Amino acid sequence: MDLQLEGKTALVTGSYRGTGQIIARTLLQEGASVLVHGFTQEQAQTAVEALGGGMAVSGDITSSAGSDSLVADVRKQLDSDHVDILINNYGTVERSRWQDSSEQDWLLAYQQNVLSAQRLIQHFLPAMQQKRWGRIINLGTIGSTSPNSRNPAYYSAKGALATMTVSLAKEVGDSGVGVNLVSPGLILTPEVQAAYLEKGQREGWGETWEDIEPRVAADIPTRRIARREEIAALVAFLCSPLAAAIHGENLHVDGGGLGVVT
Repeated sequence: MDLQLEGKTALVTGSYRGTGQIIARTLLQEGASVLVHGFTQEQAQTAVEALGGGMAVSGDITSSAGSDSLVADVRKQLDSDHVDILINNYGTVERSRWQDSSEQDWLLAYQQNVLSAQRLIQHFLPAMQQKRWGRIINLGTIGSTSPNSRNPAYYSAKGALATMTVSLAKEVGDSGVGVNLVSPGLILTPEVQAAYLEKGQREGWGETWEDIEPRVAADIPTRRIARREEIAALVAFLCSPLAAAIHGENLHVDGGGLGVVT
């Protein structure tokens, strides 16, 4: 399928590593020009070299000054402030529990997972509206719909990101700018796989990932964990003109876990 992304320019925050880098790679494969973001120029440049393409841009987007630095870097690369696609992939969790999290922890979680996206949206949205075409994809988590007791600041911030996405979608509904939230569950990263392999072998679940994964995913109807490539494929489709009718949605990528009625 041709996603019609040739000639489109995308900024993917946090794309120097992890799922963000897989998203950047997928968009490059679809013919888009991709701004690969790192918190430092070295991070971004290393990722560009690993991807074999893209443009390195940097800035600490957990602060206003760092976000301004990223915008300036984008302007330098493109000779303009216009991007067609903004993917707010960056977000992070600081492990905590209710009784050991401070007010500063909650403020930091909001900076990392909400304002890091809000500042860039406010900057890049006007040019999209003027052009009457654009895509804004925010990366959330199923934990914003079904949080657990751990990491309350993180899940609360991701809940705010989900609410912000809906508000934005209503604001720009007839402007040609598509807005959606993609909310993965557990993602199969090398670190996750290694940790569960060790646990599964210790618990006697089996020796291989094929043996152990169904036990890890026992509460997931598909009995498997989402792959980063699957998340990236969905994000790329949402960026496409083919996805024009998908707007203001929170798309869960969790193997059907949230859809199970108990």
